[in-house]
Amino acid sequence: MPIVKASSILPKGSYAQDAFDTITLDEEDRYRRRIQLTSDNGLDFMLSLAKAMRLNHEDGLLLEDGRVIKVLAKPEELYEVRAESPLALLQLAWHLGNRHQPVEIYENHLRIRKDAVIADMLEGLGGNLGAVTAPFSPMSGAYVSKSASIHSHDHGHAHSHSHSHDHEPHEH
Repeated sequence: MPIVKASSILPKGSYAQDAFDTITLDEEDRYRRRIQLTSDNGLDFMLSLAKAMRLNHEDGLLLEDGRVIKVLAKPEELYEVRAESPLALLQLAWHLGNRHQPVEIYENHLRIRKDAVIADMLEGLGGNLGAVTAPFSPMSGAYVSKSASIHSHDHGHAHSHSHSHDHEPHEH
């Protein structure tokens, strides 16, 4: 029997039917273009998208036979970052962005992946960290549409501009 293909993402709330099955993936595994996957109940299917896309929690993958596989975000080990004031939290967010760290932003806290070096930096800057287990859906880059996300497994430092910079705050 040939493997069924999914070539469309249905945003959360846009599909009326009950999902045929689910697939539970962590944040890194939810950024895909073409890969063979197995649903939570054992259905093998091929994800085949025109370009790499972020699969968000509760999005649907439309199979060619009309069934829908609901995407679930797998809970991950994270830090919840809090600060003594909104300004202090913004400053911590700036430091995380300056280091290209994926961040999930809430009104009064941030969530990041567990990383001892980053945790030490944040605590040294006055941040309060607590361990949590939760789905992780960091913000997408500024130059990405809402239905896609920039993601690199290289995690090196590359930009499309020609000037150099040292990632330190500049005095003006």
